[in-house]
Amino acid sequence: MKKHWWRAGLTLVAAGTLTACNPLYVRSDVNTALIGTVHCGTYAWAGSFRADSPLRNTIANPLNESRLRAAIAAHLKSPIQEAPANADCLVGYGIGATSVVNWPYYGGYPYGWGYPYGWGYPYPWGWPGPYVSREGIISVALYDAKSHQPLWLASADQDLSGASGSEAQKRIDAAVTAIFTKYPG
Repeated sequence: MKKHWWRAGLTLVAAGTLTACNPLYVRSDVNTALIGTVHCGTYAWAGSFRADSPLRNTIANPLNESRLRAAIAAHLKSPIQEAPANADCLVGYGIGATSVVNWPYYGGYPYGWGYPYGWGYPYPWGWPGPYVSREGIISVALYDAKSHQPLWLASADQDLSGASGSEAQKRIDAAVTAIFTKYPG
């Protein structure tokens, strides 16, 4: 019996460790019609954050932009070299955040277990109204420099709201590392 519990405990620890390696959700899309025909030996930056963006004073500030560019460049360094003039590909990036309104959902019922007549009627865990959460995203895109057609886009759910300094650096690095697990090159 002890051996069974010991094995179950090790399995849970291993699963937790694997989950902790890449906890960020990453979305990726590839232009399959074009990706095989374009060779990205060099890259240039597609642009920079807009100065009139309302996020410019918060999460999309110049320091975070610099951190994001450095993290992207570090991941691109081995397959692609930076060449501002006559680059084969362009690299774009973005940081964003939004407030999302959600409704609580418990046990198959929108307001609680057994609603409307079950346990805890009418509100088992407090007010059944909506709650607002913050969602953030960091994205990286690769474009063909000649045609300006997109080759690859990937984004990671990562919120930089309230983060600065080393915490912002850590979150940006984690997001870019997760994004580049989906890099098609």
